[in-house]
Amino acid sequence: MNRDAPTLAVLIDSDNAQAAVISDLLTEVAQVGTATVKRAYGDWTTPQLGSWKEVLNVHAIVPVQQFSYTTGKNATDSALIIDAMDLLHGGRVDGFCLVSSDSDFTRLATRIREQGLLVIGFGERKTPKPFVAACDRFLYTDLLRRGGGRRAAAEPEDDGAPPLKPFLCEAISAVTQDDGWAPLGMVGSLLQKNDPSFDARSYGFRKLSELVKGQPYLTVKEVPISPGSQQMHLFVQRRGS
Repeated sequence: MNRDAPTLAVLIDSDNAQAAVISDLLTEVAQVGTATVKRAYGDWTTPQLGSWKEVLNVHAIVPVQQFSYTTGKNATDSALIIDAMDLLHGGRVDGFCLVSSDSDFTRLATRIREQGLLVIGFGERKTPKPFVAACDRFLYTDLLRRGGGRRAAAEPEDDGAPPLKPFLCEAISAVTQDDGWAPLGMVGSLLQKNDPSFDARSYGFRKLSELVKGQPYLTVKEVPISPGSQQMHLFVQRRGS
């Protein structure tokens, strides 16, 4: 375990998430920090959640039983929110991964961020925009299974994502330095702030550096981090600037 990595609580709304994506989802989480809490909420007495059994065992996810006491009321959501607030005030984690496509978690995400903690959301394309916007970052779970394979067109499917060229160019212009170049890391941070669901994989590229290199209206240069280093800082500008 990397003790320098942020500790994360992964809280899964099993009624609004697919067991098939959890393995890839946890791999994504591991790139951000260490999942010290992994819980899945639902009524595990129902056959609808039968596909979760193996996933819970393989990934050591703790199932939290929540009976549906009243028709039309989501007791699972309430249980997840209560646990999240306990973890928040207990100071046990540095951030939360909320796995659901349900807008009921919008206020929870907002409250956690008000406390200064990281919030990463995971959900399907149908996830309401308010929940997406309430997170620091939001990943669509279909991208985790898609594998980032490049498509011929550098535009996403019709999923409400912003047109790519103006979205990129606006961010580049905002962080361009006096020498006319914009550090790619700063561009990426601003893109994420402007749209928490921004992901290069939505446009058919595995990562942002590949995305910008694939745009004919952009120029990318690489500068060694230090003399003789093979690690590079990436900078980008509009072609012809």
